[in-house]
Amino acid sequence: MCPHGGTVQIISANSRVKTGGALAALATDTFTISGCPYQIPTPVPIPSPCVLVQWIVPDARNRASGNFTLSQSSTGLCMSATGIPQGTVSVVNTQSQVRSS
Repeated sequence: MCPHGGTVQIISANSRVKTGGALAALATDTFTISGCPYQIPTPVPIPSPCVLVQWIVPDARNRASGNFTLSQSSTGLCMSATGIPQGTVSVVNTQSQVRSS
């Protein structure tokens, strides 16, 4: 989730490594955000919703298909359409087991 309540969707390029029955999230995947209500509080509020996540601290030890994986301890920034950081992403759902198929 973004810090304003928007929902993150993963568009994964990973088609091989699974965790808990779902594809493992990789730092190189695309993470889009929908439903963010954030507005810049100026005299007239300007819509500036979070639209994507840029990962800055992935898992340092785990890789899948040559790319770093993501976990509860990973850190990502939610970004506006103009590339302005809006706050850190909240990881609220993870998988615990990794299996390669």
